[in-house]
This record gives sequence, structure tokens and C-alpha cells, in this order.
Amino acid sequence: MTYDYCMATITCASRADAERLAAGVLEKRLAACVQLLEITSFYEWKGKLNKDPEVLMILKTRQALYPLLEDHIVRHHPYDVPEIIQIPIENGLGAYLDWIDEVTR
Repeated sequence: MTYDYCMATITCASRADAERLAAGVLEKRLAACVQLLEITSFYEWKGKLNKDPEVLMILKTRQALYPLLEDHIVRHHPYDVPEIIQIPIENGLGAYLDWIDEVTR
């Protein structure tokens, strides 16, 4: 089954990086909304366990735009391997989904 809408989650090391990426994504109309949350990430990278403050970005967009969104993030994100995860939106308020269409066209 395919869905017309999706969310993407992306992590950044700083709020400044997240805000810069959010502004670029919104300017290019690759997402309708970007939310930023302060989090603590625990992960292994290059054989070392890490615990770092990060900013989690939650973006709402159209499924068709995800490849362009991912490409934009990869080109502008400071991490060598940024977290970029796509999550399908199976259902939602029709008026909200219509708004996503309007803002990302």
C-alpha cells in the first residue's frame, strides 16, 4: 500500500543546525511543517558508545517529495551519515492533509 503523505525524522547536533535545515526545507517547499524537540541520543558510532544532546526534527510532507527532501538534507547536513527516517502517514485529518498539499506545491 502506498500513502500520499509521510513524516521524516532527522537529528542534528545543535538547534542552529536544525533551524538552518528547517528554513531551507520550508523555503524550497519540501515540507509543510517542521517541529524541533530537544532530545538526548544514546548510540554507537565507530565502535564507541555515545550520549549526546541533539535536536530531533519532525517534518510533514508529501510522499512524492521525500526523495528531494532526503537529497536536500544529505547535501546540507553537517553529519557524515545523518539520521533521515521516513514514516508513512496512514491517515489524518483531511483538512490538515489538504494543507500539506497546498503548502508544498
